[in-house]
Order: sequence, then structure tokens, then C-alpha cells
Amino acid sequence: MSFLKPPAELQQFIDDELLRMPLVVDQTLDGAIDRMRQSLPTLAPQPRASTADVLQALGNNREHLTDYYLRSLKRQLADRAQANTGAPPLPSTLSLVDEDSVAIDVELSHVIELIRSTAEYELRELQTFTAALVGDMDLAHDHNPFGPAQHARALWAAAQALPLSRGHQLLFMRNAAPALAAALRRAYAASSSRLESLGVTPAAYRTMILPSGARRSRRPEISLGAGLDLVRSAVAPGNELGFDGPALELEPALAAPPGSQDTPAGERRAVELLTGLFDAMLADRRLAQDIALMLSRLQSVATRLVLREPRALEDETHAMWRFVDALAHLGDVLPPQGNPERTQTLRFAQGLVEHLAAEPAPAAPLFDWAAERLQHQAQHRFARRCTDAAAQIAELQRLEERLCSSAAPPSTMGGALDIAQLDTVPADLMPADGPGEPRDALAWLQARRPADWVHVFLQGRWVKAQVLWPGELGELWLLGDAESPETWAVRRRALLTLRTEGLLATLKPRSLVRSAAKRVMRRSFQL
Repeated sequence: MSFLKPPAELQQFIDDELLRMPLVVDQTLDGAIDRMRQSLPTLAPQPRASTADVLQALGNNREHLTDYYLRSLKRQLADRAQANTGAPPLPSTLSLVDEDSVAIDVELSHVIELIRSTAEYELRELQTFTAALVGDMDLAHDHNPFGPAQHARALWAAAQALPLSRGHQLLFMRNAAPALAAALRRAYAASSSRLESLGVTPAAYRTMILPSGARRSRRPEISLGAGLDLVRSAVAPGNELGFDGPALELEPALAAPPGSQDTPAGERRAVELLTGLFDAMLADRRLAQDIALMLSRLQSVATRLVLREPRALEDETHAMWRFVDALAHLGDVLPPQGNPERTQTLRFAQGLVEHLAAEPAPAAPLFDWAAERLQHQAQHRFARRCTDAAAQIAELQRLEERLCSSAAPPSTMGGALDIAQLDTVPADLMPADGPGEPRDALAWLQARRPADWVHVFLQGRWVKAQVLWPGELGELWLLGDAESPETWAVRRRALLTLRTEGLLATLKPRSLVRSAAKRVMRRSFQL
């Protein structure tokens, strides 16, 4: 749910939180100072000297750190409001992302995960109240304007108030992170209590609670590979799954449509299963609304195809499901709703869907044709994007030649911290790669091709980016943001570091029908 400006209730919450934010910063700085002082006796001479420098700078610049922290939060709030208005982003110059920049991103990801793990319960509780402030009683989105990512960026902004090297600033950030997480845990809990005292009724997570005694005998575990074959057996007699007892009862969404009593049993079960799969796919919150509308238009033609080709319900790689996945992927990599490029592209996709829906006797080759048309259209968009970035690519070619023929520039880390010292990124932040991806970072990078999509943590946030230019010599890569015209020039070593730290992964079409099949199985077992 987007707003041109925050509702009055949410704006009041924002104003109250900003007034209390200096206390959070003070508690964070006190905790960081105590942590560094206690660590001094255990440090080697060089880290001890770096820590002492940070402690001295903190004593002399405490007010500046608080000011930088608050300014960062306010700037992020302004950016959030601008994004909600749909206004075009301000033009930005192309900057080079090197190993030092990546070290900052890795540290930011650590702070975000530490806050999430420390204040997990408090964050979930506060989310229910902020959702209620904007009327999102189903918790479709997270409306908390002061989440872990916002505070992690503000902490890095505060660190830059220290008149020291980047390495010293990151050293402060690492020591301040535990104190910030603890302070935010208390602050989140206090915010929820205040909203509750004001009479705000929190939204509720949708949770299925089975009545006492409703559980049947233990059903087989649903493996991560559960697919269409297993789901189809769930609507057949129970002994086909290898256990005794009555057949699984279908929920209303999977029940046979009215007037279908004269339909052969096999066809009726096929229609029931297909209806359940489409209901589960359309209920996927990751699916954009405009894509969901197109998928719903496909249900009728999918029914006709399944009655002609029953094997489509057993094969997740069938042309129909590949086209469905391609549509979902298209929604993931296009700019946000309201953008002219998205509107034009989806108008083309809608034409393909209407052509399929009008076919009285659909077959797999027809869906193959539609998927090819989508692919050709994607290639056209990629070529147009490369044309728009031609000047940047030419500039990067010249820069790449100079970089490869000269010594590496000096690091801004100042010797206080290097990338090798950074901890491994928590598993929760790592995007999952598909099967067959090389484990070695260099091999993975060499396997990337122009037009490939990646999921990468850059400049303190996760972005979906497309490889526009992999560099003639492989030293500089140009990535384009999926949601805006923004581009990043990233050095090869920076990409290798991101990959090693779990902050760079392939972005491929996900199987909507596989996810839907798992949900259908879980719901069937719970009934």
C-alpha cells in the first residue's frame, strides 16, 4: 500500500520516534565506548592503537555523530516519501564500486542481521501496530519507517562524522552494532506499548490454528522437492501415498465446481488440482498485482490444456508452467507499477495472454511460442538499455585499460580493517542460487553473460540488477538497476568479495507451480 504522504497517524508516530531517537544514539555510543575500552587489554599493538584513535575521536565528536545519525534517518524518510509519490529519481553520476565500498556493504549487512536477530519479537510486534496505522490489517507490507536497514544506514552515516579513515569508521561501526541492537530492542518494545496505550488495535498475522483433537495420524513429511506428482496423488485415494486411512479431504478452494457431477472422475480431479494450484499461485504475496491479474486470465486456457494433456499436471517443466514462470520473472525485473516501461511491456505480455486465452484447443507449442515472444521482447529491452548506457560503457572501456596497466590505487581503509577480517554474512541474508551454479566465486563470475540478472547487496540495500557490460578485460562490470535507470560500475575484486560473502547471487525465474504445490500439500494435510 503506497501513499503520496504518510497518513496522519503514521506521521504522528514518525514525529514521536524522531524526538526520542537521540536517546537511542546516546545509548549506542555509550555501549560502543564501553565495548572498545574493555577490549583494549586483549588487542595487539596495531588494533589497540586504532581503537584508541576511535575512542579519542568519539570523545571529541559525539554531538556530530548524533547529528549525522538523525539527518540520515530524516533523509531516508524523505526518500521513502518521494518513492511513494512515483516521482522520478534524481539523476546520479556513475561511481566506481571497489573493494572498500564493498567492505562497507558487508558491514551494513552484518548490522542489519544483528538488529533483526536481537529484536526479532519486538520488530514483529511493532509491525502489527504500524500496519494498523495505515489500515493494512492483513500485514501485506512492512510499514515500519525505522526498520533495521534504516538504522544500519544511519549508523554508517554517524561513523562518517569521525575524522578518521574508512577502516577506523568501520571499526567503530562493528563495536557500536551490538549496543544499537540492544537499544533498538528496547525502543521497539516501548513504541508498541505507547501505540497500545493510545488505543491502536494491532493487525494480525494470518495463522491457522487447528481445533483440539482435529489432527489425524501423522502424514508423510513434505520434502523440499515436493512437486506436482506428489500433489496429484494427494487428491487420489490415500493408499497411493503409502499410508492407510481415508483420502485427504480437499478444502473449499479445491472442491469440484458446481454442475460437474457428470464429469469423469479423472477429469474432475484434474480440474480440482489445477484450481487449487492457481489459487495458491495467485495468493503468493511475492507476485505483483498486475502479474496476478494476467495469471488469473490464463486459468481457463490452462484447464482446456490439462484436459487435453493430463501430463501437464505431472511435469513442472511443461511449456505452460515455463510461460507462467516467465511472466512472474518479468514482474520481478521490471520497474515498479506506474512506470511507463512496465506499462508498455505488460501491455505486450497481456496481448500474448489474450491470444492464448482465445485458443479453443491449446497445446504446448503455443505456450513455447508465447515464451519465445517474451524472450525476444526482453532482448529488445536489453539492447535499448545498452544503447542508453553507450557513453558510460565507452568511458569504462578507457578506464579499464588504465586500471589494468597501472598499479592498484591505495585503499582508504587506513590499515585499521581489511576485507579478510570481515565475518561471514549470516545465512538469512544469503540469496539462494539455483542448481548447477559454480561454488567458486571466480568460476561463478566467469559464467555470467550480458543480460544476466543478479541479486546483489550494494550501497546498503538489496537490488535486482542486470549485467549490461562485463568488461572487455573482465576488470570493470556495468550493472543496471531493475527499478530505475541507475547504474553501477563494479570492480572484479569487489564482485568476488560480494559473491564470497553471500551478497551476490543469480536471479532466475522461480517455479511458481512448485511453490504452489507445496502450499496445496500443506493445506491438504492440515484439513
